[in-house]
Amino acid sequence: MERASEVAATIESSVEALVAVLDRARLAASPAIPPAQLRVLTIVAGSRHTNMSRLAEALDVVPSSASRLCDRLEATGLLRRVADPRDRREVRLLLTSASRRLLADLRERRSAALGEVLERMPADAQQDLVRALQAFEAAASPESGLGDLRTA
Repeated sequence: MERASEVAATIESSVEALVAVLDRARLAASPAIPPAQLRVLTIVAGSRHTNMSRLAEALDVVPSSASRLCDRLEATGLLRRVADPRDRREVRLLLTSASRRLLADLRERRSAALGEVLERMPADAQQDLVRALQAFEAAASPESGLGDLRTA
């Protein structure tokens, strides 16, 4: 078996290729949405109860930085801020129909871009890739004992 550092270098190179494929799909949108703003939309899409403090925590930024990102998204019609009905001091972040369409379109473009790359791979290599990625995901899960990788 290859040394762990050689495997890590191969994975890092593959991840860079994967990110490039996904980024080309993102840039094909008109207009292209900056990665930080896309991350905000993805976080908000993942939770119906996202407020500014939860968003800042998820982004690992100060609330004022999160607020500026939301300002830009709100100005382009991709995000709405509304008072939380349970606590009017809180502001809940909501996707607009335009941002939901944007995210759905991006998922389709990413899927198509990945499909084009996968079609160039032999079927057995695709199956090996799926098994390897599933094993990696299992090993990286919190239950595996690795802890929080962000502190590393």
